[in-house]
Amino acid sequence: MLYRFCRMLLRFIFATMFPLKAEGLEHIPAQGSALLCSNHISNIDPTTVGVKVNRKVHYMAKAELFSFRPIGAFLRALGAFPVKRGGVSKESIRMALQLLKDGNVMGIFPEGTRNSGDGMGKKGAAMIALRSGAAVIPVAIIGKYRPFRPIKIVYGKPVDLSEFIGDSSPDVLERATEKIMVSIRELVRKG
Repeated sequence: MLYRFCRMLLRFIFATMFPLKAEGLEHIPAQGSALLCSNHISNIDPTTVGVKVNRKVHYMAKAELFSFRPIGAFLRALGAFPVKRGGVSKESIRMALQLLKDGNVMGIFPEGTRNSGDGMGKKGAAMIALRSGAAVIPVAIIGKYRPFRPIKIVYGKPVDLSEFIGDSSPDVLERATEKIMVSIRELVRKG
């Protein structure tokens, strides 16, 4: 209930402050697990990635945000769960895998930090995708957040990682990560 209310409020804010044009929403499955893998240009990207999606999108968020209990409770109600900075804990990975196993949608930023979209991806997104079997949807946020200036978000066709299933060696994770990042970069480039 809180998530729907906040999404409705954010849709209004985006419609007035940052006119957001979304393309490719049909690529997000109506049911079943999906991993939305996006470039990362701003702290408000999680909101941008999820605001137009008609399903609840879950995210990892830095653990420090959960230290003040009222804010932590609010973030959890919105679908966020804590992750320690400087590396992903086993608990966070377990939580991500369980969310996807339960058929949910999760947003993740493979670069791990804000970047222009041409940075190197970290292997966590590929590892979570391969272990969960979730559909991997590349996402590109195109433009800059400027009041009353349009911004665009593109959800691409699912990335086929079937060639990597059953092998979680570092080399395979690296190749799967690069395949995800190439898909994101292509969406950004086509803009």
